[in-house]
Amino acid sequence: MNGISRLLIAIVLCFVSNFGFSQKDTAKAKNAEADLYKTACKLMDSAKYKESIVLFKKAIKLKPDYIEAYNKMALAKIKTQDYKGAEKDLQAAVKITPDNFESQKTMGILYYETKKMKEAKACLDSALALNNEDVELLYYRAKLMFDGKAYKNALDVCAAAIEINPKYLDILFLKGEIRFVMKDYAYCIKDLNEAIKLMPATNPNYNAYKTRAKARFEVGDYKNAVNDWNVYLEAFPEEETALVARGACKIETGDYTGAIVDLDAAIKLNPKNPVSYNYRGVAKGENKQFVEALKDFDYSIKLKFDYAGAFVNRAAIKFASKDKRGACEDLNKADSLGDEMAIKLIETYCKH
Repeated sequence: MNGISRLLIAIVLCFVSNFGFSQKDTAKAKNAEADLYKTACKLMDSAKYKESIVLFKKAIKLKPDYIEAYNKMALAKIKTQDYKGAEKDLQAAVKITPDNFESQKTMGILYYETKKMKEAKACLDSALALNNEDVELLYYRAKLMFDGKAYKNALDVCAAAIEINPKYLDILFLKGEIRFVMKDYAYCIKDLNEAIKLMPATNPNYNAYKTRAKARFEVGDYKNAVNDWNVYLEAFPEEETALVARGACKIETGDYTGAIVDLDAAIKLNPKNPVSYNYRGVAKGENKQFVEALKDFDYSIKLKFDYAGAFVNRAAIKFASKDKRGACEDLNKADSLGDEMAIKLIETYCKH
């Protein structure tokens, strides 16, 4: 082989080698925006929304018509409450493809979160016409109905979503909320039992425990209601209404001292809530602390002059303190305020 041939082969080999490297680089460059998109979606799944937005922006810079990235970035901005930014991204997406399902759905979510219910319904309906088997879309459609007090229709949508995905937690939680408002407490508890069982321990929905606690109180399951309030208050130890509710449950279980502790804490947070003083008066009365109980009922009535329940409870303390006249006066006042129990007590204790 002469020198010219060897040189020619070397040039060809070098060309083939460089050509292969160039092709690999080109493929890698073509996939760059897709790789950024996939990584950003994974960050979103881990609730790292701000980090995901950075990568979505980079993907769009590489591919300006990347509609999927615009839609996902808008959803991430909704999660961070950057509603103006989300709307801007969705407007860009709609310019690329006006009837894109994800754009319509996400716009509906945006309007729902910003309380623009009419616009939310229009967008969600448009998305529904494109795809009626998307569970997230059905969830927001059911929420919209729930807010509009169309409870039965909302339950129907929830049922359709559960048929598609029986383990979609947001739908199960929502179904429990709807059942509670409808006063279907037993079904509410059943739905929330299922949801809480499926719920990941690392990301609990504390509102599910709160709603189940209230439903359990309504059906008289006070002990388990206390357990649910324990879980909720561990996460939100200074929520006044939760402390009052747990205090009420503890009264029903006979834990009067525990109830007083909860109600003391609630009163410290809000000294102007008559309900807290009323319940604490009941707990103190059960503990035979009649003087202190009377003070609580007096103050409860001072804060709310037409508090029928407090008049009935104060009457009980007055009976225990041998003040029959004062007790009957309180019962008559409660009766005039429409308390159903008062008239029965008047007939039993004040007519002779």
